Amino acid sequence: MLAPMMIEKENIDTLTFCEAKLGTKEVESITKKLFDAMMLGNMDHYKVKISFNTLDGIKEVFTTIWATTDRFIVLKGGRYIPINSIIEVV
Repeated sequence: MLAPMMIEKENIDTLTFCEAKLGTKEVESITKKLFDAMMLGNMDHYKVKISFNTLDGIKEVFTTIWATTDRFIVLKGGRYIPINSIIEVV
């Protein structure tokens, strides 16, 4: 597997996302990490590294999560990433 390519959050709008195809336990773990990161982001502007799947391969962004829904995470500037494309949150 190739190393993910780090991108700036401003470039997220140009990407086409693909489903990550994770197991139930992995999805539950990522969902919890996303919620925790959102809470810390709103209190302390805490940043996390998010790896996600796109048509062009795996990308990473280091940013603050401002909101989560059942389908998306929302980043600063109204940018969003579908939760089903997220591979890892660190």
